[in-house]
Amino acid sequence: MSALAPAINKNAKLLMLFAVACTAAVSLVHLLTKSRIELQAQQQLIRQLNETIDENRHDNAMFRDCIIAPQGDKENSSVDVIYRARMNNAPIAAAIKTAAPDGYNGNIELLIAINNDGSVSGVRTLLHKETPGLGDKIELRKSDWITKFSDKKVIGENDNRWAVIKDGGMFDQFTGATITPRAVVKTVRKTVDYFKANQDVIFNTESNCGIK
Repeated sequence: MSALAPAINKNAKLLMLFAVACTAAVSLVHLLTKSRIELQAQQQLIRQLNETIDENRHDNAMFRDCIIAPQGDKENSSVDVIYRARMNNAPIAAAIKTAAPDGYNGNIELLIAINNDGSVSGVRTLLHKETPGLGDKIELRKSDWITKFSDKKVIGENDNRWAVIKDGGMFDQFTGATITPRAVVKTVRKTVDYFKANQDVIFNTESNCGIK
């Protein structure tokens, strides 16, 4: 047994050195790729924001001019981050990241941009699990349906146009998939109402988020 001890100790030291080397290698790779990952995330966010609010309409960096939405309003608890667009420091529009909680297969994450006058600037689907070939038509690459919200306004509390055609509204539903567009329409309407009710707070709260 005593003759084997040096060999065992040597192997244990080699394993320890190997583990240290692996840990160091992983840490180095993380450091080298971290900035690239952050840059890609920033570029993706900028593209999404520019799809809903034209970049020529504002002169600020929207991805830095943003706030974490207050969570006190139960009706709009899914509202997450709000990005503000300004021209010469004057409010132009806001892009609100939120989610429709009642999609066919769960949450549908959306970016909903609303102009200062309460009209919709643009809507984009960020993430969903809706049925391929049916509910996934909320994606711009599958259908232009999501663009139909642009320039629409909510006229009064009883604006019944904000529903799918099957429910008496003005928005198309998908053949065999009414639940998905119904959920998106409902959430866009609620987000417009949220924006109009909180417009001053949205634009006057100091920025407290964003990619640095």
